[in-house]
Amino acid sequence: MPQPTVAIVGRPNVGKSTLFNRLVGKRVALVDDRPGVTRDRREGEGKLLDLNFRVMDTAGFEDEDPNSLPGRMRQQTEAAVREADVALFLIDGREGLTPLDEEIARWLRSESTPVIVAANKAEGRAGESGRLEAYALGFGEPFALSAEHGEGLVDLFEALRPFIDREDEEEEEEEDVEGGPLKIAIVGRPNAGKSTLVNKMLGEDRMITGPEAGITRDSISIDWQWTSPDGTTKPVRLVDTAGLRKRAKVDDKLEKLSAADTRRAIDYAEVVVLLLDATRGLEAQDLKIADQVLQEGRALIIALNKWDVAEHASSLFNGVKAALEEGLSQVKGIPVLTVSAKTGKGIDQLLGAAMEIRDSWSRRVSTGELNRWFERAIEANPPPAPGGKRIKLRYITQVKTRPPSFVIFGTRVDQLPTSYQRYLLNSMRRDLKLGPVPLRLTMRAPKNPYDRKDGQ
Repeated sequence: MPQPTVAIVGRPNVGKSTLFNRLVGKRVALVDDRPGVTRDRREGEGKLLDLNFRVMDTAGFEDEDPNSLPGRMRQQTEAAVREADVALFLIDGREGLTPLDEEIARWLRSESTPVIVAANKAEGRAGESGRLEAYALGFGEPFALSAEHGEGLVDLFEALRPFIDREDEEEEEEEDVEGGPLKIAIVGRPNAGKSTLVNKMLGEDRMITGPEAGITRDSISIDWQWTSPDGTTKPVRLVDTAGLRKRAKVDDKLEKLSAADTRRAIDYAEVVVLLLDATRGLEAQDLKIADQVLQEGRALIIALNKWDVAEHASSLFNGVKAALEEGLSQVKGIPVLTVSAKTGKGIDQLLGAAMEIRDSWSRRVSTGELNRWFERAIEANPPPAPGGKRIKLRYITQVKTRPPSFVIFGTRVDQLPTSYQRYLLNSMRRDLKLGPVPLRLTMRAPKNPYDRKDGQ
């Protein structure tokens, strides 16, 4: 049974994202003093005492032309309220009611979703006058709240309780890889078409898009069911992210926060799709983003977007593959696919490839298979003997998956050249069919019982 949903609404800068972060128990939404930071609606798993619910943070409600960026943001807020079981209408208790608050109240009264009102920023009794003014909105008794300091949460609990089913639910255990959703983050430079691609996948205008670069600021996570070409339905958790520019060009505090949020999204994901604009080709910044993804140990796919309007397609495709082979020497054979976010062409192939590469990224090699490979690899190319003293590699074990990580035990392993470690990794990737995923290889020597550093 789906969880009840609470949509947080209000004019810009009344503290909606601060309250969202408090309810989900972590700093997920970007928060800044200036208004209008949140643009897309963000969802999370909220918890308040024994209430469990889905909570949606929305853009600040503004009365603008529907075709403008603020107007498109307003449409997302309206969609969130219609989807919710209850709307939590925040006002700024210290400032009191404004004409825009009254405009929002008129709109909310025209909707069928129940509304509760909170006067936020009411530390101590600072917002009492604003709370009393809020009676005039006609939504019953308002209550005082301080999202930043955690005051008034019991009153919020009492207000939400009638709208949230409190059946005793056991928390769902984390699903295993086979049953869990594919966690896939879409990253890339600004205006590569990330939000357009997400909207096409979902079949709805879930993300705000437009010709303006850098519309997306938060990393937005969306749960979704993908129906593959063979008719099977598979769960996917999509993360749309803010565009990443060269650090030298990022001097705005808010854009720095967005970039940090994107890096957290990469760390959270299982598979990262680096979306390139095919009309611009591969640039140095794209290689830096790809390298960052691999350094974080995430599976990587390159997708060339706007393929329907790309010129000299064949030479462009081959050029991108060659540049990747040269610029990302640590992982060979990264999948390069072509898509059109506008038409939807190539999306099924992209998601199919993501499912496959996640399987490789999550794979555990049996001990027998691993050590048989190890013996063959050493026999085919024995380790060098620096200074005439042989390096002995004794055995290997896999210590974890996601990404596959291995430890090799032996003597004098601190002198094993990087080139030989690279030989082992490439051989492992090829012979064990681990595919183009990042691998971790650590060398460890047994402790010498006669090596007493404490002087005993």
